[in-house]
Amino acid sequence: MSSNVGLTTPRGSGTSGYVQRNLSTLKPRDTGYGAPYPPRNSPHNPGSDYPSSLHPRQRQPDQAILAHDRQREVEVKVFELRDQLEDEGKLDEDEMEKRCDKLRLELLEEMGGSGSGGSGRGGKGKGLKPHQVHELAEAKIKESERLRKALGIKEGREGKAWENTSVKEEEQDQGPDRERDTRR
Repeated sequence: MSSNVGLTTPRGSGTSGYVQRNLSTLKPRDTGYGAPYPPRNSPHNPGSDYPSSLHPRQRQPDQAILAHDRQREVEVKVFELRDQLEDEGKLDEDEMEKRCDKLRLELLEEMGGSGSGGSGRGGKGKGLKPHQVHELAEAKIKESERLRKALGIKEGREGKAWENTSVKEEEQDQGPDRERDTRR
């Protein structure tokens, strides 16, 4: 036994007492390569100078995966209709195919008209499961945008109000009086 790892004595355990590390454990993705947000001073983080990297970037959803999920939802509804029509058995194959194509076109048109939120969730993350990472990211972006518009926050960097522009305006407002105060 070394450094308090393993059995105090191998007697009765049916093992030799040799300790090895578990290679099947998954490492957390909080930091490093593959993490949702790369480390602040990482080469993978564009513009990794200290002030701009204080806050994490918003994770962008993969549009191809979102489009695939929407298409899949449409096909599931079409398949349910086809299954229902086959169970009834009143229509022939061509008529069932026509009705399925009609429903597919309606759903695709509805999805295209509603923009990127074709899943009917309205951009909210309610009803989403934790494994739906791209849908959650899309909902978060929409929520942030809605909140930004409601609060009247303009697009820009954090802390921009405290930059040199406000200092220059102060100097212009006070003019020569400030110069006299600093000389004393």
